[in-house]
Amino acid sequence: MKRHLYNDSQQTGFRKQLRSNPTLAEARLWYYLRRGQLGAKFRRQYGVGQYVLDFYSTEVRLAIEVDGDSHYSERGLASDMRRSEFLESVRIRVVRFTNQEVLEETTTVVEMIKGIIAKLKK
Repeated sequence: MKRHLYNDSQQTGFRKQLRSNPTLAEARLWYYLRRGQLGAKFRRQYGVGQYVLDFYSTEVRLAIEVDGDSHYSERGLASDMRRSEFLESVRIRVVRFTNQEVLEETTTVVEMIKGIIAKLKK
C-alpha cells in the first residue's frame, strides 16, 4: 500500500487522539492560531510523512512545534533534528517553542509567529 506524504490515512486515529487531548500549551497557542487570526490558516495535528505536526499552515508552509521536556533529552534532540531535516527537505519551515515559552510568554510567542508569517507571505 502506498503511503501519502500528507495526512496518511494510517495516522488518522492517532492524529484525532492528539487533537482530542492537547497539552495546555498547545490549547493556548491554538486559541491564537485558529481561524487565521495571525494571518494564515493553521491545522492541528497535521501529518507530513511519518510525522504529525502540532500546527501546520499549508498557505505559508510553516510548521509550529510545541515541545515538552521529552524533547530535551539526547534522544529527543536527535529525533527532532531528523524530523526538522525531513520537513525542510519538503520545503516546510519549522519553528519550535517550549511549553514554558507558550505558557509564560504567550504574547511574545504570538508576535514572533505573526512576524514569521508576514515574512513568508512576501
